[in-house]
Amino acid sequence: MKLSFLGAAREVTGSCFLVEAANVRFLVDCGMVQGGRIAAARNHEPFAFDPASIDFVLLTHAHIDHSGLLPKLTRAGFKGSIYATPATVDLLGVMLPDSAHIQEIDTKRVAKRLKEKTVPLPLYTLQDAHECLQQVRGIEYDREFAPRVGVRARFRDAGHILGSAIVEVWITEYGYPTRIVFSGDLGQPGRPILRDPTPIEEADILVIESTYGDRRHKDFSATEADMIGIVEKTLFERGGNVIVPAFAVGRTQEVLYHLHRLTCEGRLQRPMVFVDSPMATEATRITREHLELFDEQAKRLAGWHARGENLPYLDFTASAEESMALNRIRSGAIIISASGMCDAERIRHHLRHNLPRRECSILFPGFPVSRRRGRLAGA
Repeated sequence: MKLSFLGAAREVTGSCFLVEAANVRFLVDCGMVQGGRIAAARNHEPFAFDPASIDFVLLTHAHIDHSGLLPKLTRAGFKGSIYATPATVDLLGVMLPDSAHIQEIDTKRVAKRLKEKTVPLPLYTLQDAHECLQQVRGIEYDREFAPRVGVRARFRDAGHILGSAIVEVWITEYGYPTRIVFSGDLGQPGRPILRDPTPIEEADILVIESTYGDRRHKDFSATEADMIGIVEKTLFERGGNVIVPAFAVGRTQEVLYHLHRLTCEGRLQRPMVFVDSPMATEATRITREHLELFDEQAKRLAGWHARGENLPYLDFTASAEESMALNRIRSGAIIISASGMCDAERIRHHLRHNLPRRECSILFPGFPVSRRRGRLAGA
């Protein structure tokens, strides 16, 4: 058996592991490298293997740093199946075409800037993404399946984002099975909405990813208190807006959950909340369709929502015109928008229109920070 680490080694994006054993070759994840000036160039490099020789892919979850090169893999000759949980399949149906659209737009922008007569090829196209989606197969949590003779696999709940999975793989060589466990990205126990990660009791080989390394997470009750303080002071004392940069999948839904819960519990006055991200809107819709994956507290909150109790005002914007119209709101609004890193998409024009105003704040989910007196300061 041979295990190759082709991404997310000494970095936290581009997850991709190649397993070769028992006359089979397969990948666990095929993610895009994100961040840094050379990320685009690295994503355009040829794969370190022949894509046509890969029998199948096991996908831990839909985040682009784990799934974003799947259309490139298909384009390069991969013909096998891509196995993922049903919720991940639903998210891929939104995220991969969106990623392809970004690749096409960025390629045209670069060509225009460089005044090239021939438009360079994008990393992959919308057609590539749609063809890739035809290869995706949904497998429920905890169900064993055999993608190839001599290989068994099972997805266990990772509690990271909707549909995220720990992957257990049993490979039989020379009559002896070897159990490999791939953690994917693990959620924190006790976090809202999703169930806690499923405990894995044994493995012969454990491949575990560690985004935060040895950092200690801030106590959740302190984070919650900071969030309440920033929202109350900014919206109802200073008369400004709160701008929330948030990833479209996972973090946006978590922020909405907390705002809804705190309002229902009477700990937060009813705010006006706007979600300004088409991707986040679709991800939120998909999240609501998978109530079976929620923890018990989130299911109770969904019941409150169905009864219409103590809801904050909530609106999802769609068009660019609706997004720009939010800039006319001078006070009382929480605007949640992508991207979470503030490096692209609609969040940048909300920051540009609000942060110069001393009464407004920016809140990073999990790391509340407010803008005061021309600088960023702890809330």
